[in-house]
Amino acid sequence: MSKKLTVLYFTLVAVFLIAPLVVVVGVSVNEKQSLAFPPQGFSMNWYWQIFTDSEWRSALFNSLGLAIGSAFLAVSVALPLAWFLWRYYAPWAQVFRLLGVAPFILPPVITALGFLAFWATTGGYGEPYTAIISHGIFFVTLPLVTITLGFTSIDADLIEAASTMGANDRTVFRTIVLPLILPYVISGFAFSFVLSLNEYIVAYMTVGFTMETLPIKIFNALRYGYTPTMASVSVLFVLVAALVFAFIAKFGNLPKLLGNLTEGNKQ
Repeated sequence: MSKKLTVLYFTLVAVFLIAPLVVVVGVSVNEKQSLAFPPQGFSMNWYWQIFTDSEWRSALFNSLGLAIGSAFLAVSVALPLAWFLWRYYAPWAQVFRLLGVAPFILPPVITALGFLAFWATTGGYGEPYTAIISHGIFFVTLPLVTITLGFTSIDADLIEAASTMGANDRTVFRTIVLPLILPYVISGFAFSFVLSLNEYIVAYMTVGFTMETLPIKIFNALRYGYTPTMASVSVLFVLVAALVFAFIAKFGNLPKLLGNLTEGNKQ
């Protein structure tokens, strides 16, 4: 394939991917309450409504609380599991790695139905903590993968040298291991946070009738007609994701965090 055809191909792919976002942004600043593009007039009122309308503001805080809590839980589960699998050779322990990956491999509807059945049986259905636990389990795969990459990138000579000088396992972990894997922990938290913020099915199956997150609020609002606030929320989701990944790219080695260990070693 010639250079011109390659450039043309990737240009068409970029346009195909960006075009829907351009339409959503245009609709979100539409002055009139209509699904029209190009926008008829210009207004930022639909963005302010996210923070001034009590229902949308409540949904925003619910989403943020859910995303932060579930990301923290996912990292709390993934970190000791990844450390154990890296520190000790135990063939049976690989079962726990498979269990950590399984929720993300299964279709989301199947996983959500499983959570629904479990919480309904135990009597916790509808409580906010059920959504946090469900999202934490559902997204534990992301920090498990990134933190595992962090552990595998550690030079074994550093651990051996510290142990030779008399450092115990706790000291080695605190002074050597943790600083080296911290970027991977942060990236795992960030990935879980962004996906939890946008997730709908699991949240709806666990607390959909008692606590509205932003994705649930959007679908519920569709029952009463379209409002550009929905498009504004969608743009907000994209901006948050872009800011989070830009932060990771600025303060960490993004290719390495995504698994490109060769790129990281070159630098």
